[in-house]
Amino acid sequence: MVADRREFGWLARAGLVARGVSYGIIGILALQLAFGSGGKTTNQRGALQAIADKPFGQALLIAMALGLAGYAIWRLVRAGIGHGSQQDDSAGERVAGAASGLAYAALCVTAVKILVGASSGGGANSPKKTTGGVLDWTGGTTIVGVIGAILIAVALYQGYKGISKKFLQDSNTSEMTRHVKRAFTALGVFGHLARMVVFGLIGYGLVKAAMDYNPDSAIGLDGALSKVSQQSYGPLLLGVVAAGLIGFALYSIADARYRKI
Repeated sequence: MVADRREFGWLARAGLVARGVSYGIIGILALQLAFGSGGKTTNQRGALQAIADKPFGQALLIAMALGLAGYAIWRLVRAGIGHGSQQDDSAGERVAGAASGLAYAALCVTAVKILVGASSGGGANSPKKTTGGVLDWTGGTTIVGVIGAILIAVALYQGYKGISKKFLQDSNTSEMTRHVKRAFTALGVFGHLARMVVFGLIGYGLVKAAMDYNPDSAIGLDGALSKVSQQSYGPLLLGVVAAGLIGFALYSIADARYRKI
């Protein structure tokens, strides 16, 4: 069976590392902005571009693309077969796996486009332009509103996973020492709560865009972080969320070692 093959596990673990690296770059840039030492709010495409701009960036980006492809394949295969060699998946988890797999497959394509020098440009594929196009469809406001509501539900689930520590069920905690488990749990809780904030803001922006018929309300991950920075005590809040995203990055990388495949 595919799920029992060692190569399948390698793909999954490489993908978790790639996911962690992308979130880590986003968090570090946002944290720098919060402390007023440069930095900026960005999304996962921006994180990939930041990798490409570094020394040996092309080689690193190739590794990232392979990792993202592995993660996407793992999630899609798990969605299809419904279980792995160490874990069973519910119907809801299979749907979530399919959505995650498609999202990371798209991110892998973005990495490849950056590698070959194609413009996947921020303007052409920005949330505002994409949402504006969908709003013009028949039933477009409903589609945008439903997607926004789904993202809000995902945000709430991320918060639930963090507070309840449900994410620990996906990892081989029996292989961890007491100190490793404590650190792993702290990173997972903090990281999932940070993802709750940014997913919630993105979902809210889409719902508002649908209600107001105004695509300018739509935001992506970078826009969500900017929203945080514009609130009262914005730099402090942005710093906390950025630190949470870095925590999620470290959790993802550690999870590559302990994840049930």
